[in-house]
Amino acid sequence: MVQNTEKLRLDKYLWAIRIFKTRSQASAACEAGKVKLNGISVKASRAVAIGDKYDIRNEARKWKIEVLSLLPNRVQYAEAIKHYLDITPEEDKLAMQSTAFSFDTGKRPSKIGRPTKKERRSLDDFMDDKDEEEAGQ
Repeated sequence: MVQNTEKLRLDKYLWAIRIFKTRSQASAACEAGKVKLNGISVKASRAVAIGDKYDIRNEARKWKIEVLSLLPNRVQYAEAIKHYLDITPEEDKLAMQSTAFSFDTGKRPSKIGRPTKKERRSLDDFMDDKDEEEAGQ
């Protein structure tokens, strides 16, 4: 563990406790105002102190965390959760669970956008048949 006298950047801390997948994402979230300390947006370079309470939003969910100890390097999840206390209100946790059931599968909705390979082949076959009919007349 890190001593209180050492400074640790906020983006590095959020990355180390596995709130964000990369430091770049953590830094971008800070710059976009998605990380707040006492309701005020903070920069990625801010020094983290034990006892700080942060409100964090990313595309997946919202957190309210309290810093229990500093963690300079990324560790496995089971170890990382020991360094902060999740104080997210229950209603926010329930809201995130309900939205998890309706997540996007990444599949393209039918009849919208580019055709699939199968649809394209069918279309090509149809167009070839049409060209042959026109040539026969």
